[in-house]
Amino acid sequence: MEQVLRWLRRTPVQTFILCPLAVIAFEFAWRGGRPAFVPWALPLLAWGFLQYKLIGRYRGLLACGGPGMDTMPERILEQGPYRFTRNPMYLGHLIFLIGLAFTFWSWFAVILLAARAIWFHCRVLGDERRLQAAFGANYDAYRARVTRWIPYLF
Repeated sequence: MEQVLRWLRRTPVQTFILCPLAVIAFEFAWRGGRPAFVPWALPLLAWGFLQYKLIGRYRGLLACGGPGMDTMPERILEQGPYRFTRNPMYLGHLIFLIGLAFTFWSWFAVILLAARAIWFHCRVLGDERRLQAAFGANYDAYRARVTRWIPYLF
């Protein structure tokens, strides 16, 4: 049972499995078994998931460390997608959730997106403290050059 609970607490499980299941269940109940479905939004789901997955592999190969921040990376990545945003994997989660809201035209998914965005932002703040403690001035310089979330914006 403990392994199942640990698995359920994993961020990708929550974003890519539990959130879609919750939205689908809610929309079926809310709309009497006839949820809205907007197929043009499916590419957003694919984009978000693939961004998370492929950048995770990229990060693992170049910076080592483990999934998420459970095992700290051995170095700061400043190339590839990390030259545009400091959190491209987390951004992939949010893109997926945007796609989920549009795919099911769901206000419930928008609420989940907002809640997860706040949660991710708080997590990023903690990650940044850990990275600054581990890498010091090098991380400060990287942070000054590269935006936290949306490339060139914020």
